Amino acid sequence: MNVIVQDSTIGTDVTKRATSTVPIVMALVLDPIGSGLVGNLAHPVGNVTGLSMMATELYPKRLQLLKEVNPQLTRVAVFWNPDHPFHAKAVEILKAIAPSLSLELSFMGVRTPEQFGPAFSDVSSAKAQALYVVEDPIFFAHRMPLLRLASSARLPTIHETRRFPEAGALMSYGPDLYDLFRRAAIYVDRILKGAKPADLPVGQPTKFELVINLKTAKALGLEIPDRLLALSDEVIE
Repeated sequence: MNVIVQDSTIGTDVTKRATSTVPIVMALVLDPIGSGLVGNLAHPVGNVTGLSMMATELYPKRLQLLKEVNPQLTRVAVFWNPDHPFHAKAVEILKAIAPSLSLELSFMGVRTPEQFGPAFSDVSSAKAQALYVVEDPIFFAHRMPLLRLASSARLPTIHETRRFPEAGALMSYGPDLYDLFRRAAIYVDRILKGAKPADLPVGQPTKFELVINLKTAKALGLEIPDRLLALSDEVIE
């Protein structure tokens, strides 16, 4: 095996523990330094390099987008997975930014799709007006039942990837994943041509996309500001 490409933080962590010699290229990793996958972006050291998704910088931006859509927003529920190696960091970041936006956050730890129902009961008890979903394979794989429950609760939701608003969520904001995969292929090519992972700096996203589901917004009685519509990469109607 000449090189391994991983498309998740968990997968990269597992692979790194399994081998210290085979080069590993990260395609979709939330925070390589915070996750302990690399010690330095410019000089990764070891056998791991690739792309960062800049998760720490984007968590506050998504809260700001929710607030911009609904300036009267005061209570937001957050779904996160306590088993994910990076989600505890995400919770810290969201807690730190919330006061500046005059938001009260309620955190619901969700490990399995069977916990979606009870979690939404907790959301109702917290009187949350919106739902922020921290990106996780569980939420992605089961996005349809998750969004059906959110729709029943009349909750606008925000996510990292466009697949969610394509499935009925209100909106998403995050890196262009297709561009990250294309750039990961460049790392693979360079490694196959003899470059060492430790000599290839970890890259960061250069393309971001805001996707808004206008049909969902109308169903929820939300007026999307013209500024956001102008900035959006895609409006689903």
